[in-house]
Amino acid sequence: MNLPLTKDIIFFDIESTGLNVIRDRIIQLAMIKYSAKGKAPEERTYLINPGIPISEEAMGIHGITPKDVARKPTFPQLAPEIYDFIGNADLAGYNSNRFDVPMLMEEFDRAGMEFDVSRRNLIDVQRIFYKMEPRTLAAALRFYCQKEIENAHDAMADVKATIDVFLGQLQMYAGQDFVDADGNVTPNAIQPDIKALHDFTNDMRFVDATQKMRYDLNGEIVFSFGKYTGQPVAEVLKKDKNYYNWIVTKEFSSQVKQIVKRIMRETEEKKS
Repeated sequence: MNLPLTKDIIFFDIESTGLNVIRDRIIQLAMIKYSAKGKAPEERTYLINPGIPISEEAMGIHGITPKDVARKPTFPQLAPEIYDFIGNADLAGYNSNRFDVPMLMEEFDRAGMEFDVSRRNLIDVQRIFYKMEPRTLAAALRFYCQKEIENAHDAMADVKATIDVFLGQLQMYAGQDFVDADGNVTPNAIQPDIKALHDFTNDMRFVDATQKMRYDLNGEIVFSFGKYTGQPVAEVLKKDKNYYNWIVTKEFSSQVKQIVKRIMRETEEKKS
């Protein structure tokens, strides 16, 4: 690596049981250490028994199943070895400042070890990408249309700029296939078809915008938060009316409330 180093740096990535950095657990940890002394890079990869279930959504992304980690060591068992390998190295990753680093800190804390990052340099490669290639409307207009926005943040000017960007996208991506992170191909993904564009621009795994409910592998609506995570919404509402009342009276989105009311109504109609 052609980078002047005053201390070791480790690029790392984790796969986990889910996306909650506090409640979820690491099931795979991969690291490559670059030495400030010019030694050859060192690699470490661990499969880790999390001790808790792996969410279906997470398995759908990384493909690691409970069977894969059932006989693997737990993080507390591996913690001293991982801690020693990291040493005082700086850390780098992709979206690592928001996810990988805090999750690693939580795992060390559960193992009774303090993992201090206050004296480490933390490099988040995603932040370089986002800062150098900003995802603003003005940047999109410049990229797709080679135009500068006028009267930015005036609502009508922004609407007209959005239309220009949309038309530019239809032209630029006409006939192109989209390949997602898992290698799945969507042929001719960006086309002048409203339903196709709806499907492409929405995360079809989730039922609502706040992602409180999602579809499981069988297409059934399940909760994606709280004590009933992963359980079918219809069954939960049928057996726990207090949970239904809690959702419709607390600060959930109107969309969430509409969905649970609809499911509750359909459940009652089936009973009668």
